Amino acid sequence: MLHLRQLTYHPPASPRAILSNISLELAPQQLGLIYGPSGSGKSTLLEIMAGFAQPTEGAIQWRQQDLDAEALRQLAGLVFQFPERHFCGHTLLEELRLGHPELARDQIDQALKAVGLEQLSLKASPQDLSGGQQRRLALAVQLIRKPYLLLLDEPTAGLDWSMRRQILGLLKQLKQNWTLLVVSHDADELADLADRCWQLDHGRLAPVAQTSLSSAAG
Repeated sequence: MLHLRQLTYHPPASPRAILSNISLELAPQQLGLIYGPSGSGKSTLLEIMAGFAQPTEGAIQWRQQDLDAEALRQLAGLVFQFPERHFCGHTLLEELRLGHPELARDQIDQALKAVGLEQLSLKASPQDLSGGQQRRLALAVQLIRKPYLLLLDEPTAGLDWSMRRQILGLLKQLKQNWTLLVVSHDADELADLADRCWQLDHGRLAPVAQTSLSSAAG
């Protein structure tokens, strides 16, 4: 079980807290959805949960254990809003083996199959893939790390209708084995997949009842 306990993030340079008293719970193999307008603090929250930033107050717990930034980097895998901007490998094989030079071929094949990219050549360039394939590759990079928690920042942003449908289908499959927390500016596409839903606005998080998801998304 993932717990956030009264998480606050107020960097010295900011006149007000970017996140204020954020609390939530998410069970294993659930998909949690946080939606809100641009600038509401969604990406900042994911960066804190991934161990890339330190909260000012509060705690993040997994299985009732408080986690520091280093532990969070082991627990969680973050897929950025535009992951293709972060690719460093010249080929799929290089990208997947970054930080894991000893990675066996069967582990690579397993990760690619999990995201529906098993048909691609490992010699292909990540930059030559379609937008939807690049999102899938970014997920495969994280799956290789075997995180317990997958964090996704606007996973369908900038994709056409067909590619969005593919990514939504993939998320539905992934939550059978992983805990997922997704942030988006729009709840509409992801509402049907979500087990838990919250709205983030001006740094404050409010739960949205399951029965209210459709009306909230509209």
